[in-house]
Amino acid sequence: MNFFDRLQAQTQQERAYLLSAPIINAVFHGEITLGQYVSFLQQAFHHVKHTVPLLMTCGAKLDDSKEWLREAIGHYIEEEMGHQEWILNDIAACGIDKEVVRHSTASFATEMMVSYAYDSISRIDPLCFFGMVNVLEGTSIALADNAASQIANKLNLPRSAFSYLTSHGALDIEHIDFFKGLMNKISCDKEQALIIHSAKRFYQLYGDVFRSIETQPNVMNFSEAS
Repeated sequence: MNFFDRLQAQTQQERAYLLSAPIINAVFHGEITLGQYVSFLQQAFHHVKHTVPLLMTCGAKLDDSKEWLREAIGHYIEEEMGHQEWILNDIAACGIDKEVVRHSTASFATEMMVSYAYDSISRIDPLCFFGMVNVLEGTSIALADNAASQIANKLNLPRSAFSYLTSHGALDIEHIDFFKGLMNKISCDKEQALIIHSAKRFYQLYGDVFRSIETQPNVMNFSEAS
């Protein structure tokens, strides 16, 4: 079994924890509210805005033996630049002041996931970041396109309110193929174990982010319209 497939096999339990979050069940049973969707986007903004800084931090800490991986990080940076603004535009399309969300505070769960990302890169090994990549991109492929369709049908929102979800469903299919190729170049048992451990942690942390979704975003002057 190649490493990418082993990574998926050894994180099944943790992935199930994420996918069992009540908000995900609500989406696919047509029970999500506008407030919950905007709250999801708010938390997405608060972690996605760190994607490029995290990639830069990871690339800076890789040693010379991983120059090939640093080059791949450059590719990721180009792809991920500015995605937090897509999220804010989606929020505006939902009728919410995106500038209020921009200056809002992340939930504790989101803050902990972002903090662990920076910490694990610096304290443990920069390769830990690829556990996060596995979780976020894999989750997007599994959920994003279908979730966007379900939410749009339920809330009657315009297509412009779903640029983040719809783009990441398709984009992350390309990314995961690229990621799979990178992971299958990791042959060191110790490095593989680091990435598996990290992925398990991020499945739990991201699952907690989904469980932290409120019935409405944590911003002032928002009245749920659904």
